[in-house]
Amino acid sequence: MTSRPVVRFLDRSTPPHIFTLIVLTGLGALSMNLFLPSLPNMTTYFDTDYRLIQLSVSGYLGMNAVLQLFIGPISDRYGRRPVLLWGIGIFVLATIGCIFATTIEIFLFFRMIQATVVVGMVLGRAVVRDMVPQDQAASMIGYVTMGMAVVPMVGPVFGGRLEESFGWQSNFWVLAGLGALVWALIWRDLGETAGAGAGSIRAQFAEYPELLTARRFWGYCLAAAFASGAFFAYVGGAPYVGSEVFGLSPAMVGFFFGAPAVGYFFGNFVSGRYSVRVGINTMILWGCLISAVGITVLLLLFLAGLKTAVIFFGFMTFVGLGNGMVIPNATSGMLSVRPHLAGTASGLGGAFMIGGGAALSALAGTLLTMGNGAFPLIWIMLVTAILAVASIAYTIRRERQISGI
Repeated sequence: MTSRPVVRFLDRSTPPHIFTLIVLTGLGALSMNLFLPSLPNMTTYFDTDYRLIQLSVSGYLGMNAVLQLFIGPISDRYGRRPVLLWGIGIFVLATIGCIFATTIEIFLFFRMIQATVVVGMVLGRAVVRDMVPQDQAASMIGYVTMGMAVVPMVGPVFGGRLEESFGWQSNFWVLAGLGALVWALIWRDLGETAGAGAGSIRAQFAEYPELLTARRFWGYCLAAAFASGAFFAYVGGAPYVGSEVFGLSPAMVGFFFGAPAVGYFFGNFVSGRYSVRVGINTMILWGCLISAVGITVLLLLFLAGLKTAVIFFGFMTFVGLGNGMVIPNATSGMLSVRPHLAGTASGLGGAFMIGGGAALSALAGTLLTMGNGAFPLIWIMLVTAILAVASIAYTIRRERQISGI
């Protein structure tokens, strides 16, 4: 395929419209953060403690990581369309289960099942690769990623308002309704873009060792995992910091929570404009340094006694900016280490990033207790940001060794 195919909206005999792909991937991002301002009140509703309700974030991320290992191979074997329809359909049913949960255990069970929505994030990009050549795919994926960056800006704000007006369940009613609409959109607009494969899923997994023994793959993977880990720790701890440390209302927590998304949006713009010119390694290094320096300055300001919500959330934009520069370029690096294993690298890399994020999110929820303020979260984010810098520095050194420079 040498040119972009003809696309007719709501006609599944043609490839899907880019609007469908943006909405498909955006639903996963919204399911992650729409209800976050409600976590403190949900803790009271279920008569539990914050570290347990926080599993709705960290456990959900962990399930996302596990599912990413299987979704790609399954869709290669059976096709994108059936996997997307099943995944989104299960998500809708699980969301309704969350609404009617009577105990924290039942709620967390259905929340884990909600993770099937990750099919949208994984296969949205795969569909793009099915549709167009590599150079055009990069451009289309950029648009989808920029669209996803908008969701975390507005999601928590909207979710906080809903929670204040109608209770925490209203967030999940919105997710269920949107999930049903997205399912219908997939049914009408997204025909099959990849034929069912003949290879077995076992053959796909047999290729993993070749990647796992590549040092540069690990370097890019760890740089992305640690950089995004700082953000996931923020996701796990920021609702507590906003409500319990700074005394913000759910709506205000939602308003401030989107600060990293603003930075992430501009970081993606910088990546798209300058990555080819300066190289992915340089872009990753600068992104990691921006995150690390931003968090360091935040820590120094807090140690100096300047502990305000505006300062805390304001400096989170540097984390988002750094992530916007690191993630696209590190992902490109992971895929380039073994080009013939690009699909496997994408699944493995995504699983490591989100799995590490789940662990850091859980750690943030465990360490944040009354009396410690925001310091545990800031320290976790700083350590992971420094480890990201170390990872890309090692990768640059390894590449120079291979090139003989």
